[in-house]
Amino acid sequence: MFPGQGSQYRGMGKNVFDQYSREVSRASEILGYDLEELCLKDPEKKLGKTEFTQPALYVVNALSYFGREEGDLPDYLIGHSLGEYNALLAAGAFDFETGLRLVQERGALMAKASGGGMAAVLGIEIDRLQDYLLKGSYKEIDIANFNTPTQTVISGPQASINKVIKDFDGKGIKIVPLFVTAPFHSRYMNASADEFGTFLKDFRFSKLKIPVISNVTGLPYEEGQVASLLREQIKSPVKWTTMIRRSIGYGASDYEEINGMILTKMVEEIRRDCSPIVEERQVQHSDNTKKGATIIDSNEQEKRRQEQESLELSRQLGNKEFREDYGVQYAYVAGSMYRGIASKELVVLMAKAKMLSFLGAGGMPLKEIESNIDYIQRALNHGEAYGVNLLHNLEDPTLEMETAELYLRYGVRIIEASAFMSITPALVYYRLQGLRKDTNGSITCDHKILAKISRPEVAEAFMKPAPERIVEKLLDQGKISAEQASLSKEVPMSYDICVEADSGGHTDGGVALALFPAIKSLRDEVQKGGDYQKSIRIGLAGGIGSPLSVACAFMMGADFVLTGSINQCTVESGVSTHVKDLLQDINVQDTDYAPAGDMFEIGAKVQVLKKGVLFPTRANKLYKLYQQYNSLEDIPETTIAQLEKSYFKKKIDQVWSETKAYHIRKREESKITEAEENPKKKMALVFKWYFGYSSRLSFEGNMQERVNFQVHTGPALGVFNQWVKGTELENWGNRHADGIGIKMMEEAAQILSVNYYDRT
Repeated sequence: MFPGQGSQYRGMGKNVFDQYSREVSRASEILGYDLEELCLKDPEKKLGKTEFTQPALYVVNALSYFGREEGDLPDYLIGHSLGEYNALLAAGAFDFETGLRLVQERGALMAKASGGGMAAVLGIEIDRLQDYLLKGSYKEIDIANFNTPTQTVISGPQASINKVIKDFDGKGIKIVPLFVTAPFHSRYMNASADEFGTFLKDFRFSKLKIPVISNVTGLPYEEGQVASLLREQIKSPVKWTTMIRRSIGYGASDYEEINGMILTKMVEEIRRDCSPIVEERQVQHSDNTKKGATIIDSNEQEKRRQEQESLELSRQLGNKEFREDYGVQYAYVAGSMYRGIASKELVVLMAKAKMLSFLGAGGMPLKEIESNIDYIQRALNHGEAYGVNLLHNLEDPTLEMETAELYLRYGVRIIEASAFMSITPALVYYRLQGLRKDTNGSITCDHKILAKISRPEVAEAFMKPAPERIVEKLLDQGKISAEQASLSKEVPMSYDICVEADSGGHTDGGVALALFPAIKSLRDEVQKGGDYQKSIRIGLAGGIGSPLSVACAFMMGADFVLTGSINQCTVESGVSTHVKDLLQDINVQDTDYAPAGDMFEIGAKVQVLKKGVLFPTRANKLYKLYQQYNSLEDIPETTIAQLEKSYFKKKIDQVWSETKAYHIRKREESKITEAEENPKKKMALVFKWYFGYSSRLSFEGNMQERVNFQVHTGPALGVFNQWVKGTELENWGNRHADGIGIKMMEEAAQILSVNYYDRT
């Protein structure tokens, strides 16, 4: 057993430094400072700092283990957090210097994290602790270490940790703050874990010679898992109790701790108070293990073989050309959600997991979009695929064009076109700017459009070449070349059409079983008369909230699937934590339709949260008033009073003043002039203020005004919540968009394998 951070002390290593002077010297060269001086004297008080602690402990642990005879090797190796690197070193996963470089980077990344803390809770069992945290609504607190049945470490934002300490002290529960600067082994380390995962891509690891039990899974490492589990370890809890119970189940009876006694005391409590975890179908195998060690029998191997087949099949679902065109492993897409709900962090996470996703740029100011794109491009350095949403702007086509120009300026190669009712100049400009012939004379489209549609006539427009009148206008304006104008006749506006059925946000409430086959047939008809270089692909979105939904989509012939609402209730989502708390409890019946604020006058609909809020009722009331009356003055005074008291929380005159100021800031004075001349237009602008207000409330998480929250979501999230009920994914704090996508695809592959492939 190898200890981790917290076991360091000044003077450590004095018994081994002289014996391994060459290794100590090399370590100092790699680290850039005198390691021996740091450990023995610590003149600058740096030994307690994460970036110095971790490399120092790794070296001392390693040197303390070196020199063992072949016959003195253990049956199993384990390490607590950082100590797992020493366990992997001892098992032959990498050499001493490689391990040191890994630990140096890990320590630097973890030290860079800030804004959080940790505390050890002593003397109470984990079930009671979790009950206290649940009842106290500490949903921002994570369990970081399951050390023993009565010793648990929690992790989270510093303010939350301080509150827990105060509350637990008042209850007589012993809790000790730890002197760390960040919430290690928690969801708040996601960014560090992602960055470390990128760093790990440059390393190759050898097959383990001795089994190592993982902190993350509580199971022995399997072949090919080193990089993925070391990445996950940074943000995942240390399952020490499970690791020890499982090792006892494997037959372990003697435990030797290298360089300390902290872990030994933990083991004593676990052995005294816990039962072993005995794997089913384990058998003794004395040929290649020592007495008491176990391996998995043929039934377990068969199970793992089937799981591997499911993984491989999950990467074959959908259209192969789609995966190759975008450089992804799965025909699975995380769609955009407006105003950064599909956040830059979500996009980076998905891209690094080799899945396509789109930044929710709809409703964002251009400066904010630019900042988000810059963040994504800085985080993705290996050509990973990502996209950005382009939301149709019915009121301001100039802004739509400026947004497309921004994407071109930043070299954005993929956009998701949503809420379009026809092809616009901005779309054509973006598409044709990437049109050229390669050295072989083939047409290349550098700029890809994934079009989300819910109406056949719109789908058909995207399946056909750009409208000639728009192409000619762009050519006259000098925005495209003559060659691009000519080539535009030979390619469709989009090779990827996503049928959007009953979805969150803008929706026509389409039924997937009717809409998808209709669009698929339309595609076949269009391609009969076209001479495109490749086939148009049809994906499906809306209502996809479980592996069964994914399986159904592929059974219908979908080339890819796109999810939205289920990603809204994840750690990476841009909505407030209060909204996530509301969303994780909804069922399929807890959504409703309401007018879309950006298309209020034409009656376009969005699907929104209904449970626990009054927004859909109030939004529909405003639209009904808009239809019924020609001006604000025509509305009865009692109704106006109700709107001011319950909806707007201020007088209509104040709302109008704020509306005027908003449009003046946007240099849209003409809208104000027009509204002051046309009372019905003024009424529409006043009512539309409420939609912006209700959206801001939900993003801010202002619980005092929860009833007015506008939260776009669809029934897919209700399906998802029911699917994960009773598992660790029931809590949104454990939900990550990449993990959800992979799990959905793998389990969909299993469903198809059992219910379809095995029968054919």
